[in-house]
Amino acid sequence: MDGSMDGFGADYTIGNFTIGDGSLTLMAGPCSLESLELGMEVARTMRDICAARGVHYIFKASFDKANRTSMASWRGPGIVKGLEQLARIKEALNVPLVTDIHEPWQAQEAGRVVDVLQIPAFLCRQTDLLVAAASTGKIVNVKKAQFLAPEDMENAANKCRDAGNGRVLLCERGTTMGYHQLVVDMRSLVTMRALGCPVVFDATHSVQKPGALGGASGGDRSMALPLARAAAAVGIDALFVETHPAPDVAQSDGPNMIPLSEMGAFLDQVLAIHTARAHL
Repeated sequence: MDGSMDGFGADYTIGNFTIGDGSLTLMAGPCSLESLELGMEVARTMRDICAARGVHYIFKASFDKANRTSMASWRGPGIVKGLEQLARIKEALNVPLVTDIHEPWQAQEAGRVVDVLQIPAFLCRQTDLLVAAASTGKIVNVKKAQFLAPEDMENAANKCRDAGNGRVLLCERGTTMGYHQLVVDMRSLVTMRALGCPVVFDATHSVQKPGALGGASGGDRSMALPLARAAAAVGIDALFVETHPAPDVAQSDGPNMIPLSEMGAFLDQVLAIHTARAHL
């Protein structure tokens, strides 16, 4: 199916599904790839949860968390080992992949393995990074910076388009309001979708409290579901959720992540609203 049929002007097909075709796509996995075993467990569980509900699924995990608050924080297995593990997950479970990159040279390496390259919010204005990601031909998920207005994301999208790749997703993940606090303006989803790109809502990073734990970021996972429901009511093409079997002992972003055992019920509520909206 050609994504241009849905009015976005580009092909957002991955394997046997298309992001933005009216169905909900879920990007979900642990914040960082702590181990191959963890990745396999989460990917298998989420694949089956989504398959049972007719939701498109993309496994998410980071090979490097280059933007951690402290030098002492866990960063991940690194690009070589991380991409090897991601490739094994993809082959074993037949799931597409999304991972984030932080430097232009990582784009080609990651693009050989993953289906979607993600640009972290802090880096969404970095021209060389956007051009490198776009040059792979992969779908590029650009997270809106915590300090940017949604209409300003047109510039990020155009950098990718000017590099020859219109397969751009725009992702809302909260806006800075004072210190250690993010808020979500749901109007941004409407504004960014009007720029001609499918929109993604990042439910778990939107409840992050940057740097609030001193040497690490805090968060309030109890607010992730209410925000995800609201985003579904406004209209989204994809939902981004970080999940872990035991978030409180996770290596990164534990306060934000949804327990893996709760993801079926979490997705049911969001999907019910997404489906109801489609019939309005």
